[in-house]
Amino acid sequence: MNVMPIRRWLLALLIVIATPVTAQQGLPDFADLAEKQGQAVVNISTSQTIKGPRLGPGPQWPFDEDDPAFEFFRRFMPKPHPNMPREFENRSLGSGFIISADGYILTNAHVVQEADEVVVKLTDKREFKAKVIGTDRRTDVALIKIEASNLPVVRLGDPGKLRVGEWVVAIGSPFGFENSVTAGIVSAKGRSLPQENYVPFIQTDVAINPGNSGGPLFNMKGEVVGINSQIYSRSGGYQGIAFAIPIDVAMEVQAQLKANGKVSRGRIGVMIQEVTRELADSFGLARPQGALVASVEKGSPADKAGIEVGDVILKFDGKPVEQSSELPRIVGNTRPGSKSTVQIWRKGTTKELTLTVAEMPDDKGLPPRLAKRGKTPESQANRLGLVVSELGSEQKKQLGVDGGVIVDEVRDGAPRSDLRPGDVILALMHRGTRHEIRFAEQFNGLLAKLDKGAVFTLLVRRGEAQTFVTIRGFGDGK
Repeated sequence: MNVMPIRRWLLALLIVIATPVTAQQGLPDFADLAEKQGQAVVNISTSQTIKGPRLGPGPQWPFDEDDPAFEFFRRFMPKPHPNMPREFENRSLGSGFIISADGYILTNAHVVQEADEVVVKLTDKREFKAKVIGTDRRTDVALIKIEASNLPVVRLGDPGKLRVGEWVVAIGSPFGFENSVTAGIVSAKGRSLPQENYVPFIQTDVAINPGNSGGPLFNMKGEVVGINSQIYSRSGGYQGIAFAIPIDVAMEVQAQLKANGKVSRGRIGVMIQEVTRELADSFGLARPQGALVASVEKGSPADKAGIEVGDVILKFDGKPVEQSSELPRIVGNTRPGSKSTVQIWRKGTTKELTLTVAEMPDDKGLPPRLAKRGKTPESQANRLGLVVSELGSEQKKQLGVDGGVIVDEVRDGAPRSDLRPGDVILALMHRGTRHEIRFAEQFNGLLAKLDKGAVFTLLVRRGEAQTFVTIRGFGDGK
């Protein structure tokens, strides 16, 4: 009997059978990770007593008119009965994870902040009242402590080694469903979010919902690489974009919270913005890099060191600043009182300045708002399609400026410039020359002298912030 055809047939059959098995072996399996690491993940429930206002005659809501909840209740909820109690209890849920066997737990600041009572529930169903050691709003990190011993703890990983596209796993209590496991991939790294300048967020597509906040984000080695903190959603639920605080940032914060109960950060007193391609061209930079100084606080370390509006900060203490979002983190991690060297780009050359870093206060007061202007008379629009007028003495005093013109109107047909009524134009920069704007006639005259395709930059005060706006040509045929 010839066995060769049979052997070939058997070999072919084995290949067919083995092929799907091999493919299946390449798929991620989260079962072991969830079983081992889930024991160190906790459910956190908080309660807070909400006190209503003094109830006058007639039905009222238990919120003052300046409370953010007042407008929601006014529009969508019926008015309460006059006999409604002045106090009621508000409860919320979140997640956390154990970082030491003696009961230290990391979570989000927004999970435990202002809570009257914090209760931690372990996977073995034991419950403990927790003490809040400290919270940090700027990073949304909180450290709490329960009185227990020999607790399971998580292993910490290195977020710097994460790669975009890598699998990650979240464990938490979405909507109160304890120890729920969800998985996805790293979508991006180093994300900056509005008003969140101190955290280079890890973006994922892991399903994160209310209740997941404060829970751990694991890599495939079972190491915590982040704390699930925020979701981007228009519905309030998961929509495929979630953000986690890198664990190295969180551990730096918790070390200060554990030692001092608060976080001390450095500050230099500047407002900055991103350097776009247009701004880089306007300032003579070879490529977009650094942090553009939009305003300098009077008497601040930056002011004393000679940093000016329009400078581009390229390095701080020898650390390169590639994007503007990196500067607050570098400065914030600098010990207050230490001397630092700042490399800036000014008028086509680099320059080094030395300053003493100050400490960032917990609460920063806002500057006064610009007073309302009276109605302006009908005027001609300039080449940008803007009607501008000089600032009054009271307006200059409120803004703390010596000159500038205010945009009264943006006429139809104006070239796209991102300017809007109420903006205050302080300076015009073109080909390395900066013109401080004092009068409307002067500003309009400077515009009239520019070529049709000229690229120039305006320094604009908008509300309580300053920003640079680059304009590429007029499109008016002149």
